[in-house]
Amino acid sequence: MLRTHHHEQFDAGDLATRKAGQRISVCLPARDEEATVGAIVATIHADLVEHVGLVDEVLVVDDHSADDTASAASAAGARVIQAAEVLAEHGEGHGKGEALWKSLFACEGDLVVWCDADIRDFGSHFVTGLLGPLLTTDAAFVKGFYDRRVDGPVGGGRVTELAARPIIAMLFPGLASVVQPLSGEYSGRRSVLEQVPFVNGYGVEMGLLIDLAELVGVEAMAQVDLGVRRHRHRTLDELGPQSLAVLHTALQRAGVTDPADVVHLVSLGRPTAQVNVSQRPPLQDLESYRNRRSA
Repeated sequence: MLRTHHHEQFDAGDLATRKAGQRISVCLPARDEEATVGAIVATIHADLVEHVGLVDEVLVVDDHSADDTASAASAAGARVIQAAEVLAEHGEGHGKGEALWKSLFACEGDLVVWCDADIRDFGSHFVTGLLGPLLTTDAAFVKGFYDRRVDGPVGGGRVTELAARPIIAMLFPGLASVVQPLSGEYSGRRSVLEQVPFVNGYGVEMGLLIDLAELVGVEAMAQVDLGVRRHRHRTLDELGPQSLAVLHTALQRAGVTDPADVVHLVSLGRPTAQVNVSQRPPLQDLESYRNRRSA
């Protein structure tokens, strides 16, 4: 059973006094998030960088955006990097998991917080909630959960309820107490995160959850109630490939299927979708990463 906390347990000023020399990075993978990323960065910068000095760095990884995501993030105070320009020898990006992997390479933090860039009505409690267990307990990895609200006619969490949770119940029952295994808000210690691979696409959250549980044990993980999360509605055309990526990631880690780079989803009346399920190696295995950290 994961230790469960509420974001209101953690005060930003108190957490800042507990840093003990550790650097903290907040990283946001973003593709075409001009409408929301600026407000998120501005909130973190004002509340947690300038006001209390809890966060040392806000990093946005622009994953081939066609809009002004990079400009909006930079104007709000983030350091912006292009996914295609980081570890280019390993790929140009094109996937959330690869953007997360590259953010871990590029950021400076000993503690790393990841948040999605499409959250509406974002509050700095998302960050303080995810940092709280890292700074007040011995937790190595922290998952966020929340009451999901979407801009659309139906509720959120369909892939979680119809794919992720049944998969976990069948194959990884020790993780059944994780409220939202696919949430995009989580944090961890670099010393742990650098030891696990990152699935390039939509399977990244499932892969990290399973791999980190195996690495450190569920008892070294925590989850935090972050309140309400509002974000945009996604169509079934988008959710089908996500579900396939989640399923493949879990089955591969359970030893049911072999690793692959691409799997295909055939749907009636729609083009066959090619779903990226490849993964990047643990960063600690890369000489360029070891050289960067030692420098």
